[in-house]
Amino acid sequence: MTPIDVTKNILLVEDQLSHQDLILEALEESHFQPQVHIVKNGEEALDFLYCKNNHVRSPRPDLILLDLNLPKMDGRELLSIVKQDSQLQLIPIVVFTTSTAEVDVIKSYSLHANCYITKPSDLDKFFNCVRAIVEFWLMIVTPPPQ
Repeated sequence: MTPIDVTKNILLVEDQLSHQDLILEALEESHFQPQVHIVKNGEEALDFLYCKNNHVRSPRPDLILLDLNLPKMDGRELLSIVKQDSQLQLIPIVVFTTSTAEVDVIKSYSLHANCYITKPSDLDKFFNCVRAIVEFWLMIVTPPPQ
């Protein structure tokens, strides 16, 4: 398998520093080398996506990894805004959260999340899950033209 082109960009929307670190570690210890951009809440994610404030030169992400439980603007609200915007709606969004609540799964899919994954509590499974997400969405899937 060939490494992911470094020009692939992931927007990680995650407020927990420990989860950010684990996701980065999972990718560093693999053959995947996408550029990972981290924001801590939905408002900052919108700034990144719309190239505003501290993110005026931000690239369009090829994938958004989205936690649901975020400060300021939660992941559900961000998901709703992105999927209603004709300029952003085709960016794949993988909800990657600790929530196992059926209501969160249903709500995420009703807001057009591309995938819903509960973060594994086992470290090896967590790493394998992150790698599988990135491999699938950045190496296997054919994305729509931008």
